[in-house]
Amino acid sequence: MKLRALTKPWLGPILALNLLVIGGTIGYRLTEGWDLGDCLWMVLITITTIGFGEVEPLSAAGRVVTVLIITGGLIVVQLTIQRILRLADSGYFRQLKELRFRRVIRRMRDHVIVCGYGRIGQEIAEQLLLEGVPILVVEIDPSRKLAAEECGLNVLQADATLDETLLMAGLEKCKSLVATLPNNAANLYVILSAKGLRPECRLIARAESQEAAVKLKLAGASVVVSPYVAAGRTMAATALRPLAVDFMDLLAGSNCEIEEFRLSSNPELFKNLAHRSLSKLQLGRDSGAMVLAIRDGSNLITNPGSNVEISPGQLLVVLGSKSQLTRLRDLLGQTLETVEQMSS
Repeated sequence: MKLRALTKPWLGPILALNLLVIGGTIGYRLTEGWDLGDCLWMVLITITTIGFGEVEPLSAAGRVVTVLIITGGLIVVQLTIQRILRLADSGYFRQLKELRFRRVIRRMRDHVIVCGYGRIGQEIAEQLLLEGVPILVVEIDPSRKLAAEECGLNVLQADATLDETLLMAGLEKCKSLVATLPNNAANLYVILSAKGLRPECRLIARAESQEAAVKLKLAGASVVVSPYVAAGRTMAATALRPLAVDFMDLLAGSNCEIEEFRLSSNPELFKNLAHRSLSKLQLGRDSGAMVLAIRDGSNLITNPGSNVEISPGQLLVVLGSKSQLTRLRDLLGQTLETVEQMSS
């Protein structure tokens, strides 16, 4: 219905132009007796004022037809210009641009929705761009929308707390959603809406206080980050363990990534494995990736030894390049449930 409304304003000019072409062709055919190809060619060069010579010398009746075609062409052009001006005043071209943009959104897959383009949202978007991850920014403020578009980002100008906005942003097909709106209440609304629409979606939220962090967790946020707490921990780590922080910075600028491999909780899927220990499976040798840690329930095994066995429901934290991590996914096969990239 929307597309029909957008095409309707052009039906009049297109119909008038077609009638003019058909009428002029018939006129030349009756007055000059040319074949239809020559008649149509004469009409086209007359309407477009290209200035080519006549197909053949015109009779008096043919000149009358030519005058009528020129007059009709001027009228059609004038009406078309008036229609364009009226459409521009009514916001037609803005609606057309929005329609094209919504088509782009509908084609997006495995993208990250960033709700809010403040200072934190800008930093998140910049990091995601460096990783080559598709991003959609949801921002209601026009100035911030313009700033995001200047950085080459797709921006949906709408209220992120509304269910309609999240659905329009492609929540059902996104990889994750990040809520970085200016206040805790707005972020809470976003998480509640997103959790209700797609419970399995990975949701990351910004919190300004510990109380807000608890509420966001209860609302369904997968991860809650406090900028002040995170900054404080980073500064403390820099003071106490500068080499470790430098290593993480170097890792962020390399082609290596840290990913979480969630193993299936179904024991039946592990029956095809002849061995379960890391040494017998030889995941590192065959893939080139390194298993940094294994979380088994509440137990975290760091730098696991070769005798450690994998089992259903475990979470493997792995370091490697994209190609190495892809090979590891193939090796784990059906035992693998999900893969999530960690922030390095």
